[in-house]
Amino acid sequence: MLSLAATGCSTSKAAPAEPPPPREVDVVTLAPRAVRDTGEYLGSLISRQSVTVLPQAAGYVRRIHVKPGQQVEEGTPLVQVDAREETAALDSAQAQLSSAQVNLELARRTLARTEALNKEGLASAQELESARAQVDAAEAASRSSAAQVTQRQVQLQFNLVRAPFAGTVGDVLVRLGDYVSASTVLTSIAQADVLEVSVAVPSPRARALKPDTALEILDAQGKVLLTSSVFFVAPQADPRTQLVEVKAAFRNTVGLRPSELVRARLVYSVRDALQIPALAVVRQSGQPFALVVREKEGKTVVERRPITLGALGEMTYVVEKGLQPGDLVAVSSLQALRDGMPVKVKSARSPEGSVLSSAPRQGIADSQPPGGIPGTEAQTSAQPQRVAGVLPRGDIPGAGAQPQRAGDLRPLRSDR
Repeated sequence: MLSLAATGCSTSKAAPAEPPPPREVDVVTLAPRAVRDTGEYLGSLISRQSVTVLPQAAGYVRRIHVKPGQQVEEGTPLVQVDAREETAALDSAQAQLSSAQVNLELARRTLARTEALNKEGLASAQELESARAQVDAAEAASRSSAAQVTQRQVQLQFNLVRAPFAGTVGDVLVRLGDYVSASTVLTSIAQADVLEVSVAVPSPRARALKPDTALEILDAQGKVLLTSSVFFVAPQADPRTQLVEVKAAFRNTVGLRPSELVRARLVYSVRDALQIPALAVVRQSGQPFALVVREKEGKTVVERRPITLGALGEMTYVVEKGLQPGDLVAVSSLQALRDGMPVKVKSARSPEGSVLSSAPRQGIADSQPPGGIPGTEAQTSAQPQRVAGVLPRGDIPGAGAQPQRAGDLRPLRSDR
């Protein structure tokens, strides 16, 4: 009976569990790509033509011809200052000119008669010289009166303030009936068709600037609105801030305004470098690692490799050290992967347009990549998660059936 019981125990033992199959992972193939060395700063927009409008004549405001924000052409009337006094002075000058012209005509006729009488011996030489002197005096008086008229006309034009160039009218600071003088600000006019952007750059970075360095204007989301080239780099730094002023001009096609503050990005240089998706970087105690998939002893395994990261771009890091072109970097199931763990490459791509074409959106295991690997969501959603080497129940062969417990083993009884 004891032998039969021992035989029953040996036949009832569970079969040993088979090792789990290699985990399928998505990888990207690293290849050098163009990387830009850039710096982002706060820029101020400056109008290439901007003026504060002041009157050239004192008086009361009689009429305002424009409204704030109005587009005007060169010579458009802006503000009319009371010109009644100047108009009266012009009328007086014109009357004096008419009187001088009449006197000049009379003096010329007298000279002509005196010359005729002098030829006949009826007028003396002294009378002839006197007539000529009167003509010269009348001509001088006429020229003086004409100059007075011109002066009054110019003075009268000052009472009507006009736009010096085409542009946009700023806020009108005066009202009807206000008394203005030569120091009173009426309004302002700025031309926004062509703007300049002024950026203050640290002195060490300014040394690498060239006249053709690219400068980009960005919106609030970082999208490039306009691109231009640097045309001015200040020859000296600000003594207080040690910053160097840099300017670029561009044609305003997006509705920017003078004195507006914008995001500006300078492109210092362009070089080729490796890039890795930001969410493919695993950190431990501040040290970044990349999970590189490679062949080892006939198996495909994961190697946790320390790397040195450069600047963070658009969802990618520049890799300065630790990786080589052609390396396969895992971008899925990152939390479940361990150093030396066997894996199976599910899809390997060499990103052409972007390294992120195969990168996962989230830093968790089995997350969906952003359109880089078709069908990844369906594949990963059906795949059970494995955390820290713990296998799900469905991965153990025979896990569906309940194994016998040690307490359930009973000796075989013989028929009595």
